[in-house]
Amino acid sequence: MKKYQFKIINLDCANCANKLERILEKIELIENVSISFITQKLTFECQESDKEKALETIRKKIRKEEPDLKIEEV
Repeated sequence: MKKYQFKIINLDCANCANKLERILEKIELIENVSISFITQKLTFECQESDKEKALETIRKKIRKEEPDLKIEEV
């Protein structure tokens, strides 16, 4: 497992971060998901071979809940 960190842009509140974190925790490809409202960061762990698929799934789920959010690599 490798740890990845991404910047979240347009995250407006801590409740939104908590809601998204709960949604992302259900994705089977990733583990140890954390979204910090204060630092505006998404952190998760997954196999290197699953990174792109996991990131695509994360983006789809986030877009469905919070269409204005963007995720960028740090």
